[in-house]
Amino acid sequence: MAQPRWTTTLDIVNQQQYNTKPLHGIKRLHSEIHAISPNKCAFQDIIPAQEVSKRQQLHASGKNRIEASTICSVTSGPDIPNNDRPSRQISVSTPGPSQNPLLSLSHPRYGLPVRLVRNLASLGINSIYPWQSSCLLGRGLLNGEKNLVYTAPTGGGKSLVADILMLKKVVEDPTKKAILVLPYVALVQEKLKWLRKIVENVEKSVSYENKTSSQLPAWRRPHSNSVRVVGFFGGSKSRASWSDVDVAVCTIEKANAMVNTAIEECTINDLGIVILDELHMINDDHRGYLMELMASKLLSLERSVQIVGMSATLTNTEILAKWLDAKYYNTKYVPVPIEEYLVYDLSVYPVSTSSAFFKTASQLNSAPSLAAVSPTRMVQTSEHNELRNPLTNAVVSLAVETARAGYGALIFCSGRQACQSTASLVSEAMPVLSDVDEKMLDRRKDVISELRSVPSGLDDTLDKTVMKGVAFHHAGLTFHHAGLTVEERDIVAEAYDKGVISVIVATCSLAAGINLPARRVILQGARMGRDLIGPAMLRQMRGRAGRKGKDEIGESYLCCQKADLEEVTQLLEAELPMVESSLTPEKRGIKRALLEVITVRLATHMAAIHEYVQRTLLYHSMDRASLDTMVSNTLEELIESGLVTVDTFGSYEATLLSQATVASFLTPEDGIFLHGELRQALRAFVMDGEMHIFYTFTPLYSSQTDINWPIFRREMESLDESGLRVLEFVGVNPGLVNRMANSARPLPETTPSEIRTARVYRRFYAALQLRDLCNETPIHVVARRFEVPRGFVQTLAQICEGFAAGMINFCDKMGWGMLKAALEHMIDRLKAGAKADLLELAKIPFVKSRTARVFWENGYKGMRTVAEAEAKDLVPILLLAQPKKSRLDAEEEAKYHQKLLLKAEIIVGAANRLWERQQQIEIEADL
Repeated sequence: MAQPRWTTTLDIVNQQQYNTKPLHGIKRLHSEIHAISPNKCAFQDIIPAQEVSKRQQLHASGKNRIEASTICSVTSGPDIPNNDRPSRQISVSTPGPSQNPLLSLSHPRYGLPVRLVRNLASLGINSIYPWQSSCLLGRGLLNGEKNLVYTAPTGGGKSLVADILMLKKVVEDPTKKAILVLPYVALVQEKLKWLRKIVENVEKSVSYENKTSSQLPAWRRPHSNSVRVVGFFGGSKSRASWSDVDVAVCTIEKANAMVNTAIEECTINDLGIVILDELHMINDDHRGYLMELMASKLLSLERSVQIVGMSATLTNTEILAKWLDAKYYNTKYVPVPIEEYLVYDLSVYPVSTSSAFFKTASQLNSAPSLAAVSPTRMVQTSEHNELRNPLTNAVVSLAVETARAGYGALIFCSGRQACQSTASLVSEAMPVLSDVDEKMLDRRKDVISELRSVPSGLDDTLDKTVMKGVAFHHAGLTFHHAGLTVEERDIVAEAYDKGVISVIVATCSLAAGINLPARRVILQGARMGRDLIGPAMLRQMRGRAGRKGKDEIGESYLCCQKADLEEVTQLLEAELPMVESSLTPEKRGIKRALLEVITVRLATHMAAIHEYVQRTLLYHSMDRASLDTMVSNTLEELIESGLVTVDTFGSYEATLLSQATVASFLTPEDGIFLHGELRQALRAFVMDGEMHIFYTFTPLYSSQTDINWPIFRREMESLDESGLRVLEFVGVNPGLVNRMANSARPLPETTPSEIRTARVYRRFYAALQLRDLCNETPIHVVARRFEVPRGFVQTLAQICEGFAAGMINFCDKMGWGMLKAALEHMIDRLKAGAKADLLELAKIPFVKSRTARVFWENGYKGMRTVAEAEAKDLVPILLLAQPKKSRLDAEEEAKYHQKLLLKAEIIVGAANRLWERQQQIEIEADL
């Protein structure tokens, strides 16, 4: 008998042998869903027949409940119970150590500690892929003699290669350290958790160059044999120094600053390896040049620092390898097959057989002919007004179908508001609660309880969607994109990973590396904002589909409007962009690059500067004469702006302003801007109030935010006399604020003067939020007051501490001792988010801002009183500090109290440790 043209994902999976367990609920057996008669719709008969009439009765009244449209097969022959796809044979599963011993990490060739191998096995990594083995065993890589650049698809295991090279270095040589560079705070936080798990109880080698640790000079001895992993990022609470770290997991900015400090302090020889993850970020217009200039500085040192760069979206690895003097390795290996589909006008087309045709038809301005290309499935038209839009209907139907089958779906939307509205819509179309297993409902109630106990309280939308197994997730990778708070994002991600939540609706920033794989990835349109997504972002989004060990196959659906079809089909076939230097004149990265190498005295003469430039990626792509001219012009600009001087011998010297700028991790432009602002403050700092200090501590990143002018006017009108003087002093015109509030026009930002003015207004607007935070106003209240996401306010609170420390460094370098003292006086308030009388209480975990005030008002006014308290006595205090919540039934209220009791126990334990430490310090001081 002839084989049918189409097979199903479940058919394919049923033919394979896997040892993985599903994480998104309990998957139904193939036998439960295969008996669907021809021309019936997908998943129609998953529900047992005896339940259908009961459910029809439940929904007969039709009380405004949205129902997802069914998705039917349009192919001839047997119907497809799950996703049509071309018939093809999945390759035999990846060979294991029994076929190839080199695929075991315990093989002597890798030289890894037994404990490290065991830790990886406990996390599901029992063997490696053949490409990983080939890459690691490249000559000179495991011993750190050669640099490496490599690319592998998302989910292909590229991070493990870098992890092994990095940990092998710090374990075998206790005197060497590692820096792992990631582009976003969210990625740093996730990587920290992962690395701390795999280095648990892993000890560094106690011998080095045939000497035991005790025989080494004191300055070269490790403090302990354990591997210490520390995170460095904006808002990080870590107080660890370079000497306290074995592996530093950093954002790009922090990594660059760490390298600068190590060069200045002559401790750069302690650095053994640098990992540049997401190496394609060099292309980023705003931050890419930092990664390039950091790598170029390391290459200029001509020390034995191994540089490893990797990405899922590199095309010109040969050029990058030439720049980094590295070996390169490319692989397209994907351990889990991914099927890609294009969806428009309620029709589902396989990308592999349709995109080229649609592209041609669009270019000829002709309608696609069903005779030439036919959809494999059709989404039925919906009678619900909310689903009349074909794109929305398709997205909701695909998501609900996935969840009903027991799998996880990840929907990408263009922005925060779209995420929340889509999550609400999908949740309304999910099965009613009476159809959900009671154990699952209990687990979802636990998630609600956890969300309710976070400092910001339970989000109204999540309160409605989580019980239906749906949530939204704002990754908050940048200052102005933060949506949910960190605590909320962690709870949602964990619930999704455990299968409690089946559908997550996220912004595109989630695709940049957060490990939330899904059986089905659904793109709600091809635009993020007004712009069409690029091929690299598209690949990262689709790469979230399917993950080895979590699912056996992945599917991605790009849903688009008819109007976008031509651009989308071009996007589907577009090549990834070449990674290019960000030190070009247009991106102005060269100015900061030259400023830094002169300031840290890595290059102070023209010959040395040219030698440094030759180590940049730019040198490999720009005409030599043009490059020399650009360098000369940039040096002249630095001299004219007062950042650099040059003597009669041609020696370049950094000025105080240059030193202050580099020490504060600022760009030359930002350094000059802040220099002007602080010089003005020196002449007349408003000391009879706090608004001037809040403005000074407000990060420059806040100048990217939009101003709600009516709110600005309202807050301005409520300022006291001291605040009004600050307003005038920094250059905010109340008349302009009033005019902007009465008009819909944006603030002009064309000329340098207008750009500077807009920056001042935006910064002062953000300072008003910072003022409220430091005066114990809860994050959710500030967010509601200024009509911004809670994650935005939390991010402001986190990064302002690091920025404030930079301002203090700036004043110190400039010799402005009085202003430095004034700023230092306030920085503890900034950390605590509270007034001065609560600073001691605010040192205790979970006791910040409003919570600290409630403790104070109820008699717990210091560390000792909390340390001596009974945990159960603190539960009523924590209840008072929580945001107002809806009334709960007795069972849910009991669970909620239990969670608060666990938090109270942590608070009492931490207070005890802090109190004992404080007493020990006082005793040692008296001796």
